[in-house]
Amino acid sequence: MKVIATVGIALGLCAVTPPVIAQTYPAKAVRVVIPFPPGGAADTLIRPLTVKLADALGQQFVADARPGANGNIAAEIVARAPADGYTLLFGNSSLPISVSLYDKLSFDVTKDFTPVSMVAMTPSVLVVHPSLPIRNIKELIALAKKQPNKLNYASGGVGNTMHLAAALLDTMAGIQMTHVPYKGAGPAIVDVIAGQCDMVFVNIAPVLGHIRAGKAVPIAVTSKTRSSVLPEVPTVAESGMPGYESSTWYGFLGPAGMPREIVMKLNAAIVTAVGGKDLRERYIALGAEPETSTPDAFAATIRNDIPAWAKVVKAAGAKAE
Repeated sequence: MKVIATVGIALGLCAVTPPVIAQTYPAKAVRVVIPFPPGGAADTLIRPLTVKLADALGQQFVADARPGANGNIAAEIVARAPADGYTLLFGNSSLPISVSLYDKLSFDVTKDFTPVSMVAMTPSVLVVHPSLPIRNIKELIALAKKQPNKLNYASGGVGNTMHLAAALLDTMAGIQMTHVPYKGAGPAIVDVIAGQCDMVFVNIAPVLGHIRAGKAVPIAVTSKTRSSVLPEVPTVAESGMPGYESSTWYGFLGPAGMPREIVMKLNAAIVTAVGGKDLRERYIALGAEPETSTPDAFAATIRNDIPAWAKVVKAAGAKAE
């Protein structure tokens, strides 16, 4: 309890304001800044949630996509915004990854934000082209050891979660595969389906149709437990790599110093919305696992992720382009 309380204070959760402010909040539309382009995982998760929050709190929650720099453009916008609860970030695991990926950031991940709540965890699925003679992790590792650097994997760019999921497998398995970065997940998936690249670690939703059509073969999912959408596909951990996990969290953060009462009002609304049957079912259909949290628990997750991802970034030799 003592450690969590310390983390909460360090991440700006100690501000106090008269309860009347929380009672009148929100009195106008709330801007939700999204770090990635429309149509991606963040966009598909946040759109139905903004509708639920608007219904619950009586004001619009307006999604504002500001992609670029691995999410850092959007993060800087929110870090510099007034801490009044009217500008929020719908961020993901790229935030703690950026600490080690970039030599210098214009914000401090642990000091310039107020965590509000996690929303969902999205595991990736490792899919290979059907022509590749691999149907499980053990076969992949065996082939990679036999032919170092011959197998290649696509990603949406250097240092993103697609890249680091593969780099983590490289490190843990003691293998060497060749990284082929693309400008986004879409082109990476297209080339794997076309057979131009061997494999890709990617969110489940964009490849689910290809899997069902037999154009991509699922090898394993990267979460601790199996996916609700692909229950027949084992995890990497249970496939012979115990301890492996590479899921992406999504959640709400505001600028540092947000009033505690507003944070808790938002948290309660998010927890209720995500816990509703219709939104839960929609998220699961998208390959995401609904998962909310207290502000303090979310703060601890972010803080713990920084050194965990730093090890993977270092092992991969990844640096922002």
